[in-house]
Amino acid sequence: MENNTIEELAPVIFWSISNGENGKFTISTLVPPLINEKKRLLSQQVDLMKQGIQGFNLIHYREMKLGQLRMLFIQDDVAKKGLIPLLNMISMDPNITQRLYLVIVQGNFDEYIASQLIKQENLDYFLYRMFHHYERNNQGEITVVNLHQYLKRLYTPYSDPILPVFKVNKENFAYKGTAVFKDDKLITTATHIDDHIFQLISNDYYLKLLPIPELSVSIGQLRSHVDMKFNEDYSSLSVKVDLSGRIEDYQADMQVLDQGQLLRLNQEVERYMETHTSDLLVKLQKLKVDPIQIGNLTLAPFRQPMSEETWLSYWEKMKFEVDYEMRLETLTIDNKDK
Repeated sequence: MENNTIEELAPVIFWSISNGENGKFTISTLVPPLINEKKRLLSQQVDLMKQGIQGFNLIHYREMKLGQLRMLFIQDDVAKKGLIPLLNMISMDPNITQRLYLVIVQGNFDEYIASQLIKQENLDYFLYRMFHHYERNNQGEITVVNLHQYLKRLYTPYSDPILPVFKVNKENFAYKGTAVFKDDKLITTATHIDDHIFQLISNDYYLKLLPIPELSVSIGQLRSHVDMKFNEDYSSLSVKVDLSGRIEDYQADMQVLDQGQLLRLNQEVERYMETHTSDLLVKLQKLKVDPIQIGNLTLAPFRQPMSEETWLSYWEKMKFEVDYEMRLETLTIDNKDK
């Protein structure tokens, strides 16, 4: 029987996990007090995850509870070795929700937390609110994945897991892109235009802003409708994407208020997106991963599902036909209130 009173407990909002010495893990957390006192960043080097809680309880005067654990920040070096040993403990603990956010970090996350504590005392809570905001509104700006979603993708034959990647230093915690996993190991990260395309054709089908420096244009409120189809023998994949958006910034020579020149810009954006989408699909194909879950298109009623090995044999040799249909509008006096 566990007997606790409120003032004896210290709920934990996040864990930070990185490589330690001699093959150990370094586990850190920010102790959020229930009374008005200064927060502390605690760290332990352990062989097993649950050792961390035991160690924290030996150095902190309140007993720590994981019922409020909402975020797991994992260093990219740890993710490259595989996440299942870490996530098995998390998923087996009945006190930890399956909805906690998983985040890959590049850099020293503990150093960032320690440097920001004076500037932003409730930083752990504000980070949680940020992930909750982007998950709830599906704004297509950052990838947000919880433990349940990660495990579902991991154990589905026709998909591979993804997680958001953030780059950190003492001053900044900045979104970098989408990490792609093969089984439970991090193998690549989609950044810049690759991540934007991933958001448009697989994740939220929406981008608040798509900057294209090569064409000197930024497109806002970008929405996509994606249609993917195989041919009869699965030797090629047709990807048709309808895009609509609004020009929010243009710094080149065309007069975008002229319909003829606006059409030319449409065509340039279409060619740019087609080229980079094809390149992204080829990259994923060479890595033998399918984070877009294209394999799910092979499923049909009254048909025996193909095995994962059979699907990968098709995926490795598949040709891609990518076609974009772009509809751009400009913000003018006539349409600014639409």
